[in-house]
Amino acid sequence: MSSDDITAERALSKGLPQPLTGLCLAFVGLGILGFVAGLMRDPQSTWLAFHSNFIFTTMLSCAGLVLAAIYTIVGAKWCGPYRRFAEGLAAWLPFAFIMGVIGVFGGHYLFEWYEHPMHGKENWLNPVRVYTTDLSLMFGMVLLAFFFLRASSRPTLYNLAQGEDGGQGFAQRMAQRWTANWQGQEEENALAKKKTMRLAPAICIWFGIGFSLFNFDQVMSMEQAWFSNLFGAYVCWGGILCAVAASALLGVLNHEKPGFEGEITESRMHDIGKLLFGFSIFWMYLFWSQYLVIYYGNLPEETFYLRDRLGPQFMIDKAYTEVAFARSWGSWDFDWARLSGGYGWASMVTWACCWLIPFWVLMGQKPKQTKWIVGPVAAIVLFGFWIERNLLVWPSVVKNDMSAFIGLIPICIALGFVGGFILVFLFYSRVFPSLPTVRRS
Repeated sequence: MSSDDITAERALSKGLPQPLTGLCLAFVGLGILGFVAGLMRDPQSTWLAFHSNFIFTTMLSCAGLVLAAIYTIVGAKWCGPYRRFAEGLAAWLPFAFIMGVIGVFGGHYLFEWYEHPMHGKENWLNPVRVYTTDLSLMFGMVLLAFFFLRASSRPTLYNLAQGEDGGQGFAQRMAQRWTANWQGQEEENALAKKKTMRLAPAICIWFGIGFSLFNFDQVMSMEQAWFSNLFGAYVCWGGILCAVAASALLGVLNHEKPGFEGEITESRMHDIGKLLFGFSIFWMYLFWSQYLVIYYGNLPEETFYLRDRLGPQFMIDKAYTEVAFARSWGSWDFDWARLSGGYGWASMVTWACCWLIPFWVLMGQKPKQTKWIVGPVAAIVLFGFWIERNLLVWPSVVKNDMSAFIGLIPICIALGFVGGFILVFLFYSRVFPSLPTVRRS
């Protein structure tokens, strides 16, 4: 965002919206009750549900921060409120760290290496190394988020600190802390731009390298015999696509809200729609690149991971001979029944939500500019990635049961995470520091 855009912004503190806030609190309560009940009835399924939703919300929050950092690096002037939406997603990061600490207690239900590490991997896959590394990565991202968000928001908060535009109570006190030693509007704008430009590359590098390692540890190692060098980037990019979809959905939901009048324009909606369209293609490209080499390599130590998730339809048993492999290219024996194996139908829903629907629906210019098209597509993408994150986790432990992650306890835990995530976003964006809006004369 340009300096001129920052100058035009002022914080407008608002109260938490009802009944949405009450509904989110109810979801959080339901999630806690479901988690406690699940630990008593079926601890393994409970921890699997906790872990899959932990991965989903953590990657979404990290990617929101990365998206805001990317806007900063490239000097994006088009994004307007979409940058603030992305920053709001990052507010969950401290709570993600807390969820990561809680997750340590469920490690032996998730990771086979926790008690029986594979020979040759003992020094790498062990609780001390894994959790020390991954919690350190998360804590580092929390610190980067704090300094970036404070620097980005500080120029917009002076009026709030002075008690204007709803500045009172907690919001005013926090605004006063974040605007201590105020140097003047122009100086603060320049300083904010300088600080965010320094922090943005560090955020992108920390996420791209550090959280690829995080995904190797927290997701890929659940199948300790399987490995893919592309896996970390694949999961990270899925998080970025989720952040774009969440930003697009928030733009539609806030299209006519007070303070956003004239801000969610067709031009901006078109731009975020192009990102949603293009990034979904690249996500599918990453999946295809990973899948194709495993398919034609046809090595049992590689194919089992995808077979458990896609079913036998897309990893046809070729008896692992060169002759059978060559014949398989001549006639692909498609059978719908094979999709019932493994988590096949769940994978098909994921492909449809995360790639097919955004690709075909958003192909033209007009759909990207139409809120009743962009909004539902963005919501579908988010839902698809929630399923995809479950597919990364559940089949590693629960084989051939594609309905396992939609039981009562897993759904309650998922609602708890969703409710908590939305509640934190609302608190950050509406109470403090609030979404800065353009102040027109």
